[in-house]
Amino acid sequence: MDSQIKKIHQQLVSKEITCTALVQEKLNLIKENKYNSVNSLLDTLALDLAAKVDVKIANGETIGLLEGIPFGIKDVYMVQGTYTTASSELLKNYKSPYTATAIQKLLDAGAIPLVKENCDSFGHGSSSENTIFGAVKNAINPELVAGGSSGGSAVNVAKEYTVFSIGGDTGGSIRQPAGYNAIYGFKPTYGRVSRFGLMAYASSTDCVGPLAKSIEDIRIVLNVISGKDPKDQTSINSNEISEDAITASEVKTIGYFKNFVENDAIDVQVKADFLAAIEKIKAKGITVKELDFFKSDILVSTYYTLAMAETASNLSRLDGTNYGNRIEAENLIETYAVTRSENFSEETKRRIVGGNQVLSQGFSDEIYLKGLALRDQISENFSKDFEEVDVILSPVTPSTPPKIGDSLKDPLAMYLSDAYTVGFSLGQLPTMTVPQGTPTGLQITAAKNNDELVLKFANFLKDTI
Repeated sequence: MDSQIKKIHQQLVSKEITCTALVQEKLNLIKENKYNSVNSLLDTLALDLAAKVDVKIANGETIGLLEGIPFGIKDVYMVQGTYTTASSELLKNYKSPYTATAIQKLLDAGAIPLVKENCDSFGHGSSSENTIFGAVKNAINPELVAGGSSGGSAVNVAKEYTVFSIGGDTGGSIRQPAGYNAIYGFKPTYGRVSRFGLMAYASSTDCVGPLAKSIEDIRIVLNVISGKDPKDQTSINSNEISEDAITASEVKTIGYFKNFVENDAIDVQVKADFLAAIEKIKAKGITVKELDFFKSDILVSTYYTLAMAETASNLSRLDGTNYGNRIEAENLIETYAVTRSENFSEETKRRIVGGNQVLSQGFSDEIYLKGLALRDQISENFSKDFEEVDVILSPVTPSTPPKIGDSLKDPLAMYLSDAYTVGFSLGQLPTMTVPQGTPTGLQITAAKNNDELVLKFANFLKDTI
């Protein structure tokens, strides 16, 4: 099975390359990159760790599969002693006092962090344009957006600046940029990977996940970062997924939401390619069922109602008192107001104001509680669907990536670009983008805790479409 991780591991073990040379080569490429995918280099740390790997190999010691493998980190994860900016003005000089659990597990496995990656500020966006470091440029066509909010992570993988990257997915923030840059991106079952050390956007849907150029690399990284964490009460125990387990697909029936492809918003080419992919799957003897689901505008409005409410709550701590760039004013209240007004992006302010609105007296019953009820209905709907089908297939996005600048002019259009990803986030389901089938890929989703089946079907599609 294709795997950059295994290929590099073998080259290191056989002394075909040194880890220091590999890391230096990647760092040189990152320094020259013109895609705005980088917020800060971790070059000193990376080269120190690489030298230790080389010493182990020279001494004849065994190294682990991830040992010496260069990777990238979306700039919303804590890594002790490094800048963790969330691509925001408020935290542009903030240094992490500790390391996120998922990142620590990778460090413990010997993986080498190269870079903190550009993203939409605090994860607020679907284009990686809402950032103080400048818009991330698409790896395939630099005039287009990279997708968001994990745009820098997707581009670095697509351009092979990193072997894999760790992104964050709240409503599609791994899957959508993976689709825009033609790579794999995986959002695990909610809770499979600890969120400790990830800056919270919407706590009930935030997920830690990998982006890579192969299914096997996704599997390897997922196994390392998964598991129960006493520091995250929402984390869960999970079984390791073996390579053999994903080589034979057990999928007999798939479903797709007919209202997704009969929607006026879907691009003609995306629709035609998706239906062509369905026909190829049918030709392999797999039963395909049309499913009914909530309209995409209901999914988007439900998601953004809840996500804005949660981000308003989560970001209330950022007032310049304990964290970030404080701007003094005449009194404490004014200091809070000026600090937040001057340091938050327009998109972040839009989401905080929207969140406070739906949580305010007189609106919370009518809007927020209704959103919670709809989320429960969406989860129930998924449970019924997975009694009929093994996996659900869908387009990743209704259309191809817009040009840089277009999304900033029309925030509503940006929200609607998440129409096919947010439902699976509300259901807390494992779902993965594969770079096949449509111009922005296909999305595979299974029932909760059935992450293995997603990888199995992705492997099947690789040879089918």
